[in-house]
Amino acid sequence: MSDTVNLRVERIRSRLQAALAPTRLDVIDESHRHVGHEGARDGRGHFAVSIVSAAFAGDAPLARHRRVYAALGELMQTDIHALSIQARTPQEAGVS
Repeated sequence: MSDTVNLRVERIRSRLQAALAPTRLDVIDESHRHVGHEGARDGRGHFAVSIVSAAFAGDAPLARHRRVYAALGELMQTDIHALSIQARTPQEAGVS
């Protein structure tokens, strides 16, 4: 992984940890899958996030995604072109 990718992954991780206190968090750079894709030409990356947080309790899937987007803030414009999100509560993930 390049330094730029590592830095982006760490920024994403840091923002999500601070805002949502996840019990589990995986951030995967999938940019290599989108080489040549029109949207990838601006240098921003494609990422997948799997996050388990009690903060999602009672939220519908769209509200969970909005929480993730809000936590990432300007990274959605500066570093992230596309983001796949799997957001679950600890109960849904089988984590207590």
